[in-house]
Amino acid sequence: MDLSNDRQRRLVFAGIAAALVVLGLWLAWPRPDTSRTGQAARPSTPPPAAPAVPATPPPGISGEVDPDAFDIYRLFPFGRKDFATAATVAQQFVSRYGTYRHDEDPQTYLDRLRPLVNDMVYHDLRAGASSAGVLEQRRLDRTVATGGASLDAIRTVGATSVTFVVTGIQEVASAGTDKTESKSWAVTVQGDGGAWRVYSFGPADEGQDGEVR
Repeated sequence: MDLSNDRQRRLVFAGIAAALVVLGLWLAWPRPDTSRTGQAARPSTPPPAAPAVPATPPPGISGEVDPDAFDIYRLFPFGRKDFATAATVAQQFVSRYGTYRHDEDPQTYLDRLRPLVNDMVYHDLRAGASSAGVLEQRRLDRTVATGGASLDAIRTVGATSVTFVVTGIQEVASAGTDKTESKSWAVTVQGDGGAWRVYSFGPADEGQDGEVR
């Protein structure tokens, strides 16, 4: 028996087996995709996010002012929509403030005003609406007042507020007579947490300047 030949055959067989194992591992190993670019594919990354667009244009006009295309809202701390919302609050407040009935519960009157005013103004309104003398006189005269409002002017503009001059117009039926009354109010509306509410109000001829402290 030729032991040397047998040993050689075993060594050759072991070498072939090892080569097959290495070949199998090489074939199974994942390789980069070079079919399209000829280079290894790089991990994809999302494109950078676009910068946020301001809700309103930045203040200031650096170029020459064009009288036919002058955007006054660029000079204010808030835009057209905010102005319109604030104006609506001022107008609705004066209209509802002048609307009441002798046979209406004072709380019903206050509930109409509550969404339009801040806590300080609501406290003052509640004290006035609960005045026994005023309520009794309205009952005696059977007073029914229907309010309306006309926006007349902007008096001041602050960083978070606008003061409007608003004329309140009342159709009043009282003590068997009908009459129309009007009064000019200065109403300061302030932006607060995304909402606009009446911060203060008073007769327009008493110097209400709308400053919010």
